[in-house]
Amino acid sequence: MNYCAAQDFHKADAALNRQWTATADEMKRRDVRDGKPTDNRPGNFDTLLAGQRAWLKFRDAQCDLEGYLFRGGSMEPLLVATCRTGLTEARTKQLQDLIEQQ
Repeated sequence: MNYCAAQDFHKADAALNRQWTATADEMKRRDVRDGKPTDNRPGNFDTLLAGQRAWLKFRDAQCDLEGYLFRGGSMEPLLVATCRTGLTEARTKQLQDLIEQQ
């Protein structure tokens, strides 16, 4: 079960990485299209990057916390991987939705 859960996470993570590339490219295109912001806020890509970095920290901490229910036991890796898969799939959808807007 742990192996299958880990494999599911690796597939979800690969899909996230593909979607990240597409979304990042679109945000860079929007930055070129829109020009430099005049209000001193970061552009689309920089904001996306900051959000993604924060999300990765959140995902890992949240899933570690969920795994603590069975800390040290054989269920811990299963819970962590399952949590990471679910959150990663949800994030992939969020990134996809970002480029479908506008």
